[in-house]
Amino acid sequence: MTIHIAEGDIAARTRAIVADLRFLEGPLLPILHEVQQEFGYVPQESMPVIAEELNLSRAEVHGVVTFYHDYRDHPAGRHVLKLCRAEACQSMGGDALAERVKALLGIDFHQTTLDGGVTLEPVYCLGLCACAPAAMLDGEVYGRVDDQTAAELVAEARR
Repeated sequence: MTIHIAEGDIAARTRAIVADLRFLEGPLLPILHEVQQEFGYVPQESMPVIAEELNLSRAEVHGVVTFYHDYRDHPAGRHVLKLCRAEACQSMGGDALAERVKALLGIDFHQTTLDGGVTLEPVYCLGLCACAPAAMLDGEVYGRVDDQTAAELVAEARR
């Protein structure tokens, strides 16, 4: 699924977001979060607008977007499934879990199913180390994810 938004609309909507948040201390991260909330990702067309409005270089804005894993440069699917890839989860079967989920969805990390339903993303800690391996579906966390739970999460995401 591809969503087309006119470049002028992106710039205008980005300027409105920046205008609302520019007076915060350290406004770049809140602005980027709001832009991603608005569009589902941080469009390339937004970055020069943000840079200009905050008197930053485009490289500074791009560097922040690419440094933080939660920012996307393309639209995600209707559902986002994140699998923890940190050491605690890996030691408790996270690698096998990741392979199982990839097989169930037919995609790899950073990809979206052809129907636009599910995006699979790695994340490097969900804070559930004692309940490893962990996953997050649309902001809800799950601990001690086994093959059955993984299949249930994938089925829920495909609905």
